[in-house]
Amino acid sequence: MIEIERKFLVNSEEYKKEAFKKIKIKQGFLSTDPERTVRLRITNETAFLTIKGKSKENGLSRFEWEKEIDKKEAEALFKLCKPGIIDKTRYLIKAGDFTFEVDEFYGENEGLVVAEIELNNEKDTFQKPKWLGEEITGELKYYNSQLSKNPYKNW
Repeated sequence: MIEIERKFLVNSEEYKKEAFKKIKIKQGFLSTDPERTVRLRITNETAFLTIKGKSKENGLSRFEWEKEIDKKEAEALFKLCKPGIIDKTRYLIKAGDFTFEVDEFYGENEGLVVAEIELNNEKDTFQKPKWLGEEITGELKYYNSQLSKNPYKNW
């Protein structure tokens, strides 16, 4: 499956009022190789193992494979993750036919808030909420795999 998404910084907390769902997320990385990232994620209800390929040159799309796994197995696998666990809350906000996922980071990445929108194709247009800031699509330092190695507090 190919994932097509655009990422943005968020310039106010207005998004919280518009959210229809809030999800606590803990994630770690078994591999942060740019050619193939292997992520482990636990949310309120579920756990997932995800493999992502290298992004295209424009940063908009890349291969993604994801499988739900048992939460107890995921907790055990966290012991194998590289240092730099990501802790965040994800807010889901409807925008026309699409949904923005706004991640508010904690811990070493406190103060960083990033919005992403998954598209059906690279040419899709979408409504841009007032709280949406500068586009950061394709900027590697904002990828969660990179934030686990070089957190926002170090920038």
